[in-house]
Amino acid sequence: MEEEEAELRNPFPSPPSHYTKYTTHNLYLLELLRERAGSVDLSTVNQYELLSGQMDVPEWPLVQLEKPRVDWIVEDGHYTVFGENWPIKEGIPSLAELGGHQLYPADPSVDRRPALRSILRSMLVTYSHLLDALLAPPPTAPSTGPPEWEQQTEWINVLAQNVMAAANDLRPVQARGNLELMMRRQLELRKEETKAIHAKCDTLEAKLADMRAEIQRLPHASRGSSRKPVMFQAGGGDKISNEDVLRWAEEI
Repeated sequence: MEEEEAELRNPFPSPPSHYTKYTTHNLYLLELLRERAGSVDLSTVNQYELLSGQMDVPEWPLVQLEKPRVDWIVEDGHYTVFGENWPIKEGIPSLAELGGHQLYPADPSVDRRPALRSILRSMLVTYSHLLDALLAPPPTAPSTGPPEWEQQTEWINVLAQNVMAAANDLRPVQARGNLELMMRRQLELRKEETKAIHAKCDTLEAKLADMRAEIQRLPHASRGSSRKPVMFQAGGGDKISNEDVLRWAEEI
């Protein structure tokens, strides 16, 4: 039994040992047992009597091959995986549910700040009493009870647990706040990048307007001047000689 529990807590556990029971023959026997038992609970019937004509009836009860009852899991509120109990509804357990001494309201809708202030004041007072107990001279007569410094230390431990538990209860609120700040920062960065893009576009538009103005200020003659097309005429006849091509190239 101890070896099975150690195997279940292994980071890479092996399959449960009872997986070898799910053979085709055993599943057939289970189905046959259901048919012969009818509406009777399988855990109350004698499987050897109902399966008397079958071969290789196992010694262990076939009801172990039944699927887990979901209604039982819902009723219990938790299920077991690899030896660990997991709740159906995920949530942060309170300090009282973990077995601690809770000093602040369990209802999250109640303002906890007055209780937390009282816890902090109690911690300061207890720390002062602890220093007084440590600086006090040893008692002359033996005492049967625990020393005062031990009591003060235990009370400081309880107060610290309450502060830590209250801070852990605020983790979802802190996560939402951090996410909101992150999204606001991303929005501000996009606005800054968009503003920089618009400024660059304005600069380019201004440069293009200056270039258009420069072109419009050029002299009208230089803009309207154009060369007359050079008409090539052959020296004579319809055939064009090499000299005619060279002369036409020089004119161009």
